[in-house]
Amino acid sequence: MPASEVINAYEAFCPQEFSMEGDSRGLQIGTLDKDIQRVMVALDIREETVAEAIEKGVDLIIVKHAPIFRPIKDLVASRPQNQIYIDLIKHDIAVYVSHTNIDIVDNGLNDWFCQMLGIDETTYLQETGPECGIGRIGNIQPQTFWDLAQRVKQVFGLDSLRMVHYQERDLQKPISRVAICGGSGQSFYKDALAKGADVYITGDIYYHTAQDMLSDGLLALDPGHYIEVLFVEKIAALLTQWKEEKGWELEILPSQASTNPFHHI
Repeated sequence: MPASEVINAYEAFCPQEFSMEGDSRGLQIGTLDKDIQRVMVALDIREETVAEAIEKGVDLIIVKHAPIFRPIKDLVASRPQNQIYIDLIKHDIAVYVSHTNIDIVDNGLNDWFCQMLGIDETTYLQETGPECGIGRIGNIQPQTFWDLAQRVKQVFGLDSLRMVHYQERDLQKPISRVAICGGSGQSFYKDALAKGADVYITGDIYYHTAQDMLSDGLLALDPGHYIEVLFVEKIAALLTQWKEEKGWELEILPSQASTNPFHHI
């Protein structure tokens, strides 16, 4: 079936226009003007992802994080990053990127996080356009900061969780309003404050930003960037649903490669 038919269905659900300004999105490698048999969904395009795609005969990868995120100066094969691109082109594997648009769209990644954690009555953390926005904030069943941290760790299957607080007594602080933004969302912490969050959940929080959060009276949890791997499961499920509804002759493959660079001891 045509690759373009799959992407047209995807963009009807998650338009490129929802992406934040300057974001990488859409087709980055290859062509959609071809017939395909296998689509893989991945969080990242790394050596492991490409090897998996080649082994499984994948024609198209739908990925959250763009493989080309800095200008390319050359395609010299001795550079490891370039070899990723070369292997994709050599094996005619198209790569389509869905980055902040899947964070922003309703029933997208941030809404799925809220559902997993029991965050209800949500609204956007920061509006990015008419009736759309990045991040979410809502209400949660009252619990302590410690209990929320334990829930986040369990729900996302983490081997560790960074907690942003100073005093031991903060662990018992009652929490009822929570903001969340997948990926690196520390720049939106003042939006979380302005909308009454007790806790902000986001990844990649810098040391000094964490101190600023606490000075401003906001606790935070940093589960890391890799919780966005939920994208793989959810988008693969959506593609499978559309396949059944539309009668697509297509194999949908969630990537099994781990591209999480961080592990804790």
